[in-house]
Amino acid sequence: MTRAERLMLLDTASLYFRAFYGVPDKVTAPDGSPINAARGLLDMIAKLVTTYQPTHVVACWDDDWRPQWRVDLIPSYKTHRVVEVVAGAPDVEEVPDPLEAQIPLIRETLAVVGIPIVGVAEHEADDVIGTLATNATMPVDIVTGDRDLFQLVDDERDVRVIYTARGMSNLEVVTDATVVTKYGVLPSQYADFATMRGDASDGLPGVAGIGEKTAATLLQKHGDLVGIREAAEAGEGMSAGIRAKILDAQAYLDVAPTVVAVATELPITAPDVALRALTPDEAAEATALAERWNLGSSMTRAVTAVTAAASQITEG
Repeated sequence: MTRAERLMLLDTASLYFRAFYGVPDKVTAPDGSPINAARGLLDMIAKLVTTYQPTHVVACWDDDWRPQWRVDLIPSYKTHRVVEVVAGAPDVEEVPDPLEAQIPLIRETLAVVGIPIVGVAEHEADDVIGTLATNATMPVDIVTGDRDLFQLVDDERDVRVIYTARGMSNLEVVTDATVVTKYGVLPSQYADFATMRGDASDGLPGVAGIGEKTAATLLQKHGDLVGIREAAEAGEGMSAGIRAKILDAQAYLDVAPTVVAVATELPITAPDVALRALTPDEAAEATALAERWNLGSSMTRAVTAVTAAASQITEG
């Protein structure tokens, strides 16, 4: 019987950074080049495809890891990740040299196992994920270590996050109930929650003096950020101290929701992303790439997982 369709969206940079730090750097190619991130990513793909049985997979890519339109709204956005600010030059993300050197190989390995890479100019992988997940006609699994993507979780549409923050041996499936239990808000409220709480890892200051508990309480009472701001302006439904903090943050709250919300309507024309078995020529290419770069059993496991999944799709 043909298996029910399910789309898996990979937050690719999130995964290859985790692979880089999780696989020993003594793993190298025959010429001594680092390959730990590439091997680790292949192993992750093998596990994810085997465990969650997607029928379609996309490697979502940061074509712009720090879009200027987000920086224009909040100048501190990801500032701490910039290697060096040079007037007139594009921002360069601080990435360890041994990882940066592996990016072309990572792209080549994804291509050889049949997983398309999709990115959009002036947007992050989160925005690609947001658009593909929102417009999908099948259930969706989003694989990421980024909490921002909790805003896309939707039980009604069967959109889940496979959360990697605790490691690949301890993956967590995030649903509506998970978000409510952890944060006291619905996934549809999570972007407003994150806006108020802030996030040092993204350079988002948040509303001074408003932590997770207060942000959740305000959203439970007023529904969304618009409702919270209206209540603050009216002097209703919150203490004088909280009201003052909301009103003092008006300039930030005018722009932060646009920065925090992932895009959901980008003009993406995705290629055919259904998993399929490799042709003999493609299998030979994968083998040759593995031998050239010492990808060994990691490539074998990824190809085997994709082939097994593809055979189950086409059965019946």
